[in-house]
Amino acid sequence: MKIHRKTRAISLLVVLLAVTMVMPATSVAAQPTVNLGTTSNFAVLAGETITNTGPTVINGDVGVHPGTTFTGQAEAKINGAVHLADDVAAQAKDDLVIAYNDAAGRTPVTTIPTELGGTTLKAGVYNSESGTFEITGTLTLDAEGDPDAVFIFQMASTLVTAPDSSVNLVNGARFCRVFWQVGSSATLGVNSSFVGHVFALTSIAAQTGATVEGQLLARNGAVTLDDNTITNGFCADTALSGISITKSASPSALNSGPGPVTYTYRVTNPGTVALSEVSVVDDKLSPVTYVSGDVNDDGLLQPEETWVYTGTMTLGATTTNTATASATSGDTTVTDTASVTVVVSTVTGGAIPKTATPWYNLLLAGVVMAMIGAAGYWTATRRSHE
Repeated sequence: MKIHRKTRAISLLVVLLAVTMVMPATSVAAQPTVNLGTTSNFAVLAGETITNTGPTVINGDVGVHPGTTFTGQAEAKINGAVHLADDVAAQAKDDLVIAYNDAAGRTPVTTIPTELGGTTLKAGVYNSESGTFEITGTLTLDAEGDPDAVFIFQMASTLVTAPDSSVNLVNGARFCRVFWQVGSSATLGVNSSFVGHVFALTSIAAQTGATVEGQLLARNGAVTLDDNTITNGFCADTALSGISITKSASPSALNSGPGPVTYTYRVTNPGTVALSEVSVVDDKLSPVTYVSGDVNDDGLLQPEETWVYTGTMTLGATTTNTATASATSGDTTVTDTASVTVVVSTVTGGAIPKTATPWYNLLLAGVVMAMIGAAGYWTATRRSHE
């Protein structure tokens, strides 16, 4: 019997090993986004120069550092600021180096074929044995319903996309969570549609008609443009959606008629980024006053921090109050509401209310009937003695 159990255990182990060997390697660790620092405002950033041909449209800032030239700038339509070898561009280049190194060092890494076209990938970190990536046809990135899903592609050498190729985002995937760390240079093919932040160590060339939702950021070389559209759009931080407010009243009811009630409001940040411009407004009470909770005394509602507010008013009738808490982070505003009802009794003193209770009606009717009965009894008695 012992030998039989051992044999079964060995067989099960063999099966498990076999299954493990045939299963594709996947990156299961959830990745945080890459911190872009001050580069987050740039659509195009180059180390050496920017050269443009034709009516290119750039939605976002443009910068060069330490280079100083932007050839063909007059032909381009730029919806943003231009920084040529100034302090802003210098800081952005420093932040680009940090972002590049962050993306290049992410683990665990899943090794996949060089050709990305015709495949669907889930969130994770990817590289190829050849050190290069190519896209012919369509690459689909599937966030599986998670808007914060991060896709990082690491290349020791080049990134090349074929003409008319595209990157397709599905199930909540967002351009601002897609990163391409390129060890040399990137080339985006004619009329291709590309998505994500390109961090190239050397240069980037966007060929005629190529469009980009994201950024073209070249550390040391040039960015070459040709009748392109590059859009570095706004990307909301989903972590901000969790601001919370609760509200309580003391006393919770006024059983002896009108009187003062003090409300307590607790505002919490369950997200992962600090919130500024925090305010609490009550639709029937003003002012609402901050009491405590800002532990760092920095004016920011930090993650998991709770601030307490109070307000007092006199109620003359049953009242429902609704409070709204709001805060901001960058261009994003978040709000939450909470309501509480305080019941105010209409009974004052010990007088019998005008709307008498049933027992009072019965007592009154009983007294009247007794009086009528007594009168009839004495009348009948008197007649019997006549």
